[in-house]
Amino acid sequence: MMTSVDTDLIRVLADPLRLRIVTLLAKETLCTTHLVEETGARQTNLSNHLRVLREAGVVETEPCGRYTYYRLRPDVIASLAGQFADLADSARDAVENKRACP
Repeated sequence: MMTSVDTDLIRVLADPLRLRIVTLLAKETLCTTHLVEETGARQTNLSNHLRVLREAGVVETEPCGRYTYYRLRPDVIASLAGQFADLADSARDAVENKRACP
């Protein structure tokens, strides 16, 4: 049973704009233009956040003419969810475990 969580991935997803991007991409594949419209973020700022998400393996790209589409990688999100589920299972199992004070 795994009891640790991928802290690097949590840091990546902890940013509010990146979390908003991930939430939008969970519903559909979008290009940068769509994401600018949906988030209200500047294109350069959005591109930097998309780069972080891409480098972390959270999203993948699909070139389409002069546009780049972004798609969420559900396996990465599912893996993180599984890590949290394992952590919750461990906490349930440890309810009666109490270390004695010295």
